[in-house]
Amino acid sequence: MPPAKTEERRDNAKGLDVMRPELALRLLAAGQQEAAKSVEQAIEPISAAARLAADSLASGGRLAYAGAGSSGLMAMADALELPGTYGIAREQVVIFIAGGAASLTDLAGGYEDDMELARADVRSAGIGAGDCLISVSASGSTPYAIAAADEAGKRGARVIGMANNAGAPLLLNADVSILLETPPEVVSGSTRMGAGTAQKIAFNMFSTMVGIHLGHVLDGHMVNLRADNIKLRGRAIRIVSDIAGIGAADADRLLGLAGGSVKLAILLASGARDITHAEDALERADQNLRRAIAIVGT
Repeated sequence: MPPAKTEERRDNAKGLDVMRPELALRLLAAGQQEAAKSVEQAIEPISAAARLAADSLASGGRLAYAGAGSSGLMAMADALELPGTYGIAREQVVIFIAGGAASLTDLAGGYEDDMELARADVRSAGIGAGDCLISVSASGSTPYAIAAADEAGKRGARVIGMANNAGAPLLLNADVSILLETPPEVVSGSTRMGAGTAQKIAFNMFSTMVGIHLGHVLDGHMVNLRADNIKLRGRAIRIVSDIAGIGAADADRLLGLAGGSVKLAILLASGARDITHAEDALERADQNLRRAIAIVGT
């Protein structure tokens, strides 16, 4: 059986170790850029995946991410950003990385072969009907990733598979399959490079589209961010000021009245009588700020 494309060797990498550093780096950069282009062929499945995930979250379900090694790290990075960027409740985001916390200090490879560990992780988290799990593997044949997806599907969850090889087992039984068909790596098999870059881009697009579906993005602003530090407080002020067309001082004051909620502050600036009126408008609009602004403005 021929090796997966992610394990093949690139002809132009011959002599990489004796190239001038500048030439080697240009080759590495070109490899990353070429891999990134693979995402363009996956727009439709990424869109479908985001819809599945958003529907689960909107109905009170959870979004789980599963993976091993560098692919697991890509998944974990996306998952960890969701609460701060889009205000999604931490309890609605679940992370499965082969080996758990131990893999954050020593990314040992043995965990990725443990299918029972994956099944136990999914079972212990109670993943099931109403939830959505996205499992990722560059090869698409990583046992941990496959078993996590299989167990989640058996328990009634919707399953998204992401892999970098056509025909990968991880993609065969998923509700949505995201194929990122990246070329062979400049350093053969080092899928933290091109394959990982494509995965990161795809995850960025996926989670941003989830935020849009949930009504947490308006005109390019993250209107449901959690402003829990000085930088994000300043960003929240700028968002309220820009969308509501008011000065920074007024935006800051309204954020105070709204308990730090960007959406509620904007609604107060847009005609809501008080916090209760703003909250009611958001509820009626299913948390979509654009629709809520129309409600308070009538």
